[in-house]
Amino acid sequence: MSRRHNFCAGPAALPLPVLNRARDELLDWAGVGASVMEVSHRSGEFVAVAEGAEASLRRLLDISDDYAVLFLQGGASTQFAAVPLNLSQPGQTVDQVVTGQWSKKALQEGRRFADVRVAANSAEQKFFVVPPQDVWQTHSESAYLHYCPNETIGGLEFCFVPEVSTPLVADMSSTILSRPLDVNRFGVIYAGAQKNIGPAGLCLAIVRRDLLGRSREGTPAMLDWQVAADNDSMYNTPPTFAIYLAGLVFEWLEKLGGLNEMAAINQKKASTLYGVIDGSDFYHNPVERQSRSLMNVPFTLVDAALDAAFLKGAEAADLLNLKGHRSVGGMRASLYNAVEQTSVEALCDFMKDFERRYG
Repeated sequence: MSRRHNFCAGPAALPLPVLNRARDELLDWAGVGASVMEVSHRSGEFVAVAEGAEASLRRLLDISDDYAVLFLQGGASTQFAAVPLNLSQPGQTVDQVVTGQWSKKALQEGRRFADVRVAANSAEQKFFVVPPQDVWQTHSESAYLHYCPNETIGGLEFCFVPEVSTPLVADMSSTILSRPLDVNRFGVIYAGAQKNIGPAGLCLAIVRRDLLGRSREGTPAMLDWQVAADNDSMYNTPPTFAIYLAGLVFEWLEKLGGLNEMAAINQKKASTLYGVIDGSDFYHNPVERQSRSLMNVPFTLVDAALDAAFLKGAEAADLLNLKGHRSVGGMRASLYNAVEQTSVEALCDFMKDFERRYG
């Protein structure tokens, strides 16, 4: 079956070998005569899947036993509330850096539960730049500092890991597993699955164990990381199919050669696309170069009146989901792990042809 080129920002493309294996195992998984979606999450067969997925992820990211790995529900947005509930007490201050739509949403939700102070905000620069850390206003008494290393919508990415005295909390939904990562520099990392991990609905959290057990009184059990850790992420029925698929993705990454190999692949894809954009007066990427995202590449056309024709032509050329987010307009190509170099080259060929016809 012929597959089209999918640049969706999420739910995003999944690796073809993973989809093929899931298809082959869908009706009779592990020889049990039923789908993985139809067996008990407490069965020995599924517990082995969950344990295997965690072990594979720990190898990929070199996660030590100092950290708990949690498979949670509700997507990353649920963690906008879970973070302050788990890490701060009423009246305690929190620091946050705001660099785009997702960190804005985290700020809005966080302020329902904590006194969140904005350490830096690039809204006046239309979120096209990452504020250098030397202008941040952080506070040593704050419970933690929260930031989003890669803003999916605006295509803005930090080229550095902040150095702070408080626990560092990162929403890595659209960047995790795209390259190596020093987990030990963070207190908490969380990520929605629907970019580089698996299907939507699952959220991964990596929590330093000394930060567990700090939740404030009244925290719902389903949002309490300690409860999740004590129950091996199975306080209630977990999203079993999503965990199964995530495990297959982790296995695929390991067979590929790990995150160093994935980083090289992703760098080539991004360089190919940015090269076409920068080599043209017809296309433009507004983000400062040192803050450009490896995963999400927004771009505009010289004349916005051509957007509809571009999208119609792209669809006809089997290039899917290139429309930019409604808050920023233009186009956006998400180049997650499962998007292949051939797809990026097909997009670039179309862009060059479109410019010849309309430029």
